[in-house]
Amino acid sequence: MFTIEQIKQEENNVKSGADFPGFISSLAKLGIIRNDVYVINGLSVYFGEDGSVVESAPVYEELIIEEKSSAVALKDALKIHQAGETDYITFCRQAAAAGVEKWVTDLTEKTVVYFDTEGHELVKERLHQ
Repeated sequence: MFTIEQIKQEENNVKSGADFPGFISSLAKLGIIRNDVYVINGLSVYFGEDGSVVESAPVYEELIIEEKSSAVALKDALKIHQAGETDYITFCRQAAAAGVEKWVTDLTEKTVVYFDTEGHELVKERLHQ
C-alpha cells in the first residue's frame, strides 16, 4: 500500500507539465492505478491496485470553475504546460477558466481525461511514459 507521504515525495520532482510522465511512472511503481484531481482546490484521490484509496488535502485556495467549458482553451493551456512553460497552479487556473472540474489519470488505460462540471469529456490524452 502507498501513502500520501510517498506521493508527496514524488510530487517534489514535478516543476512543470514536462515532468508529468516521470511522475506518472513513479505513481505506477507505488501501485497506483488511478488519480483524480479536482481543479477547484487541487485535492487528489489515488486508487491502488489492491483496492486502497488515499486522499490528499487541498493544495491551494478554491478557484472558480467556469460554467462554460472550452476544449480549445484547455488544449492551449495543456500545450504550454506540457512544454514546461507554466507551473502547476498556473495550469490549474487556466484549466478552471476553461471549465475543467477534474481530470482523471488512468494508469491502466494510459490516459488522462479532462471533464467539465457536467461530466462531459473535454480532452482525452494518451500517457507517454
